[in-house]
Amino acid sequence: MADSSFDVVSKVDPMEADNAANQARKEIDQRYDFKGVGASLELKGEQFLLKASTEERVKAVLDVLESKLIKRGISLKSLDVGEPFASGKEYRIEAKLKNGIDSDNAKKVTKLIRDEGPKSVKSQIQGDEVRVTSKSRDDLQATIALLKRADLDLDLQFLNFR
Repeated sequence: MADSSFDVVSKVDPMEADNAANQARKEIDQRYDFKGVGASLELKGEQFLLKASTEERVKAVLDVLESKLIKRGISLKSLDVGEPFASGKEYRIEAKLKNGIDSDNAKKVTKLIRDEGPKSVKSQIQGDEVRVTSKSRDDLQATIALLKRADLDLDLQFLNFR
């Protein structure tokens, strides 16, 4: 019998991120507490740029963005948020969507599978994802449960289970 496998990935649907940004922009334009403070939100590729006249307002813009991302099914673990900084007369926050599993986190995932997963399970890093294989599908499902329970700084998805 051939080995069963699945891929562990960390990806954000760009259309969902765009929809969340558009919804957040609409709310920022309509809310009374954002009138006259220069609050704005831009999305370029995977990079968000939040602007407002005070540090508190720019943090409120970030809060609106985070709530819209959650509503669109995007985990906040996928958002890498910088610190607020002054730029001229306004404050800015730069936030970036994390796509793919970087090599350090991929090593953590494979080490976790090797140390705590079923013994028949093998894992290997393939670019920005991790391929997990085993003869037993039950062991693969146990591995998925293990990774879901693990406290990693990643939003993991499990694809191509076959």
